[in-house]
Amino acid sequence: MPLPLLVFDLDGTLVDTAPDLVDTLNVVFEREGMPPVPYDDARMMIGGGAKAMLVRGLEAEGRAVTSELLDRLFGDFLAYYADHIAVRSRPFPGLIDALDVLATRGHSFAVCTNKLEALSVLLLNELGLVGRFAAICGQDTFGIQKPDPEVLRRTIASAGGTPENAVMIGDSATDIRTAQAAGIPVIAVDFGYSERPVIEFGPDRVISHFTQLPGEISALARA
Repeated sequence: MPLPLLVFDLDGTLVDTAPDLVDTLNVVFEREGMPPVPYDDARMMIGGGAKAMLVRGLEAEGRAVTSELLDRLFGDFLAYYADHIAVRSRPFPGLIDALDVLATRGHSFAVCTNKLEALSVLLLNELGLVGRFAAICGQDTFGIQKPDPEVLRRTIASAGGTPENAVMIGDSATDIRTAQAAGIPVIAVDFGYSERPVIEFGPDRVISHFTQLPGEISALARA
């Protein structure tokens, strides 16, 4: 049997992007004369893409969310974020070593994220990780996004894999539900941006550090 393709979420799973995303959100809000969103609150707004983060931030500030306002702020957000995408964002501890171990075992990797594809590629390139992934697919790659399982299926196909030989790794209910709907095993990390403990969403495995990932992949294969 082929070794599994490992499909990773990006924000809150591979990379701790919260510092740069929250900074960008608050720069955009400052330009609007709005107070900054506290870091811990804004961190929990990550996961559905930049536009969803803006909506959550506006709602938290009691602002009416019109399509005109949202489109304008979205453009401002993307422009600023693209120029500051890896100022403070870093891979989570242990990621590089885990990828090295898994690659040695013959695994291949892909990214399935609700971040825009171009920003995902830009971030991973800035961090020296882009070449590790056979496919990097965002919310605009296929015009669909998580939790629609089709985006995961298409990401797997783009990476040359099959659903029968793939595992998803993510940090949120959205990632877990996407994998479950696609019939794919899912490992959750508990250090990401989930507002509730990820174990509540029924993943197959939970890890607290990337040093645990190779062992959990092996355990899934044995099961």
